[in-house]
Amino acid sequence: MTLQAIIAEDEAILAATLAHALSRLWPELHIAATCPHGVAAVEKTLALRPDVLFLDIKMPGKTGLEAAEELSELWEGDKPFPQIVFVTAYDDYAVQAFEREAADYVLKPVSDARLARTVERLKARLAVKAPRGGLEDLLGQMRALMPALPAAPERLSVVRAAVGNQVKMIPIGDVVYFEALDKYVNVVTHDGEALIRTSLKELLPQLDDKVFWQVHRGTIVNSTCVLSAVKDEAGKLALNMRGRSDKVRVSPLYAHLFRQM
Repeated sequence: MTLQAIIAEDEAILAATLAHALSRLWPELHIAATCPHGVAAVEKTLALRPDVLFLDIKMPGKTGLEAAEELSELWEGDKPFPQIVFVTAYDDYAVQAFEREAADYVLKPVSDARLARTVERLKARLAVKAPRGGLEDLLGQMRALMPALPAAPERLSVVRAAVGNQVKMIPIGDVVYFEALDKYVNVVTHDGEALIRTSLKELLPQLDDKVFWQVHRGTIVNSTCVLSAVKDEAGKLALNMRGRSDKVRVSPLYAHLFRQM
């Protein structure tokens, strides 16, 4: 059976260079598609179900890390999760983070010698044909690459949120979870919801990370309000929250937070 790969790279010359190098080093590998950004990479990967995915880390619209996280959430069916190779211009410190984990990387500009080692590693992994492919390796690598949060000068004690034409003062302990909604963040409490004009990225450093945990790229929960974590038949994890009937979805990237002690 022919193995297929997708290349996601916003610089057309670099994408062509990588494809050409792969054709020399791994002629049996078919490049099924080349994507100019992360959004297209997610769409094409879900449609074509490739065996290997080369993801540039810095792309417009959606980064390689964001695309990989979204794919880990949306991947379904029996076909193994694709082996993911990140294409990066990171410095030596970040490269060491890749090396400590099982997933692989290609450093720009692409070196034939380095790419040849990547090809051999991919062939070995694909020969194993483990269920879900390189998903666990990928998640471990992504956690290693997540930047440390900058120290906040002051923790939030009250959230000032819009409710209709008024501003509501919500004590931080009353928040059950924060949910990203386009240009706003929805502040969900036991008895209602309200909007703040900020992003989760701006909000997260202002929260006590011992209490407020990011569980999805669009969700931060108050851990003291988590009653239980439940897996559905597809193995996807969701949280039951105190005082709320709705469930909060957990990305595979953060599922380790809810493993049994």
